[in-house]
Amino acid sequence: MTVVLALVASLGAVALSERKFEHLLFGLTAFASITATFLFVVDDVAASTALALMLVAAIAGTSSFKHDLSGFKLSASDVPLIFAGTAKFIFEQYRRAMLTYFLAATIVVLLCVAIVIYAVRTPTLLEHRIAFFMVAVTSCALLYRLTDVEERTRATLSQRHSHFSTFVASLLSSVLRARGGNALTMSDIADEPLTLSRPVAARRDVQPDIIVIQHESVFDPRTFGLPVDAGVQRFLSPPEGFWGALNVDIFGGGSWQSEFSLLTGLSSASFGRDAYHIFDRGAGRFGHSLPHALAAMGYDTTLVAACRRSFLHYEKFYASIGVKERVFTDDLAAPFDLEAFEATSSDALFLPAAMDALTARMDRSSSPQFLYALTNFNHGPHDASRADATLGAAARAHAIASLPDDQYAEYYARLSQTAATWRALSDQLAQRYPDRPMVVVHYGDHQPVMVRRLEPHVAPAQDARRQFRTFYAVEALNMPGRPFAAGRGADLDISLLGALAMQVSGLPLDEVFATRASLMAECGAGYFQSRSERKRRFHRALVERGLVRLR
Repeated sequence: MTVVLALVASLGAVALSERKFEHLLFGLTAFASITATFLFVVDDVAASTALALMLVAAIAGTSSFKHDLSGFKLSASDVPLIFAGTAKFIFEQYRRAMLTYFLAATIVVLLCVAIVIYAVRTPTLLEHRIAFFMVAVTSCALLYRLTDVEERTRATLSQRHSHFSTFVASLLSSVLRARGGNALTMSDIADEPLTLSRPVAARRDVQPDIIVIQHESVFDPRTFGLPVDAGVQRFLSPPEGFWGALNVDIFGGGSWQSEFSLLTGLSSASFGRDAYHIFDRGAGRFGHSLPHALAAMGYDTTLVAACRRSFLHYEKFYASIGVKERVFTDDLAAPFDLEAFEATSSDALFLPAAMDALTARMDRSSSPQFLYALTNFNHGPHDASRADATLGAAARAHAIASLPDDQYAEYYARLSQTAATWRALSDQLAQRYPDRPMVVVHYGDHQPVMVRRLEPHVAPAQDARRQFRTFYAVEALNMPGRPFAAGRGADLDISLLGALAMQVSGLPLDEVFATRASLMAECGAGYFQSRSERKRRFHRALVERGLVRLR
């Protein structure tokens, strides 16, 4: 009777964690494998089943928790990131949620200890335990191979189901990958290379300074039918510049994937399970990048990031793609106050410091400058007030009038403060360096999790990728004539934003950038999603030329 109850409880628990029948059979064989493993430890069917149930609950609960914070389910590749700087960052950003999670985790651990200590044991013959283990593991392995469950679950990482099967499939994949070496896998690559386009000559005699600013978690409220005031509109749609919707690969977190795509011109999604770890596993593998190309033209290349130098693998990766000077918040000198900044991540503190780093180089060097600035102001949570209370009052009132939600009001207040800060800084740059033309590219790396609160109140999504849509805007400072047509631009994928920056700056395009620019017409709005054969052959050409090293 106990065994029957255990089986029924197991079926219910796995089905609850899956929420769909698509991978239920694989999940059940994985659960049986875990139970069989615990059976060697506790030597009791009921106790081993209870421990396996606790593990399923822990995996499904953690996956659901991660999905709430980042928009993606838990995979095995997330575990190493805990020790690479993200645990501290997540705790600082989501303290209430993390405390609740740790409380739940403590309860699960105590229950497991109680089961091990107090469970009444009914010993099972060793040969029965071995047979059960062999049947369960073999069944799980066969289903993994025959149903392509790893690829199918990876395709649903942003969907709220199959939590347990997704994690187990990713774990098996990680084990197999570890046995297969350190190779990267690129999914959208052809067997035959593309003949690259001819280089394109420069369109201007002067090389403008190029400033690219990644605005953390910023999206255009108009994507959801929400109005913006004049200040925010000027920021998102500069009147003498051009702008559009930007397609990104991520939602809620993983900003480095957007950084990777912009700088290398490749979609992080092309690298599948390695996308989340691309700064670690990709360091030294990409021989052609926006910083490499600009440095070859004589540009000074600088990163100023709103994080400490120890965060993830930023130092190693950025050095590998040609960024000569890498500045982090713990490098910035006074009057920048690191402690005050980390309390709010305010752009009113960070952006002036980033521009100071740029102007210091301008003052001591006649070389054209490339600055890549990474902000962190609008990252969640949005249930804490970080925007300036006085400056943000009008912005909050505007937001509440269009959508009565306090978290959206906080998002909008931070966005309004960013817009005001940048407008003042851009005016100062233009006045201080009237003889230096500059091209400025703004973009959002991903939407914040907060947007899920908006969806019930706005019109239904017109397409499934709305949650992966942010913004880009291009403006010019001190550029003679009309360097580009003002107004609404085409929707663009972030992988092509670097090529766009090169084009609007009038710089020469080498054969790689010229080929990438030629792909805009067919891949512009969704690079990874495009089924373009020319794109796939382009990737093969990059590999054969040694510009992308998969092994």
